[in-house]
Amino acid sequence: MTTRVALITGGIGEIGTAICRRMANDGMRVISTCHPAESEAAAQWREDQAADGLHIDILAIDVSSYEECEEKLAKLLSDYGSVDVIVNCAGITRDSSFKKMQKEQWYDVINVNLNSVFNVTRPLWNAMLEKGFGRVVNISSVNGQRGQFGQANYSAAKAGMHGFTMALAQEGASRGVTVNTVSPGYVSTVMTEAIREDVRTAIVSGIPMGRMATVDEVASAVHFLVADDHEYITGANLPVNGGLFIS
Repeated sequence: MTTRVALITGGIGEIGTAICRRMANDGMRVISTCHPAESEAAAQWREDQAADGLHIDILAIDVSSYEECEEKLAKLLSDYGSVDVIVNCAGITRDSSFKKMQKEQWYDVINVNLNSVFNVTRPLWNAMLEKGFGRVVNISSVNGQRGQFGQANYSAAKAGMHGFTMALAQEGASRGVTVNTVSPGYVSTVMTEAIREDVRTAIVSGIPMGRMATVDEVASAVHFLVADDHEYITGANLPVNGGLFIS
C-alpha cells in the first residue's frame, strides 16, 4: 500500500501536535509547518516526537504569504512526490469587541486563519486532481457556526473556512478528492487551562457533556475524514463540541 504524505499547518500547536501524531501513528509520512520565527522551537518539538518513535518533518513557512507558499510547496511536492492529505490547522486569535477592533487585528486573523487555507491548498490542488486522490480537512471552530462576542474576525474567518470547504468539495468530488471541515468547541489545552477557574467552570457548565474536548478527540475526527475508505464523505462539517452547538 502506498504511504500517504500528510501536510499539517500549525502542526506544532497542541491540536496540531495531536493530529500529526495520529497521522504518523497511522503510518503516514507527516510534515508539519511552523512559522519561520518558530523554527528553533519546532526543531525541539521534532526531537520530542522522534523520542516517541514518530518521525515528523518540519517546513518553516509563512502560510499567510501566497508567494512563499507557492514557492515552498512546489519544492515540497517535488521532494516528496505527492501530498495526499492537507490539514489546514494554522490559526491565531486577536480578540476584541468590534467597536475597539483595529484593522491589524482583523487582517492578521483573516490572513492566517482564512487566506492561508487558499495559500496552502491552491499549490497542491492540481496534483491531487491529477492523482485521483486527496483529502483536505479544514480546522474551523464552533464559533464559525454560532459567532462569539469579541471574535468578529475569528468567527468570520472560521465561517469562511467551511464556505471554502463546501465549494471546493464540489470541484474535487468527481476526481477522488474530498474536502471537509472539523469544527471543535472548547478544547482542553494549556491556553484553556489558564482561563480563570470561575470562567472555565462557567464555560464547562454550558457544554451538555460537561467537559471540554481532548486534543486527541479532534485528531480522531480528522483521522476519520482522511481514511481511504471514507471517500463518499465530502463537503461536511463535523462538530466536535460536546453538544455545545447542534445544527
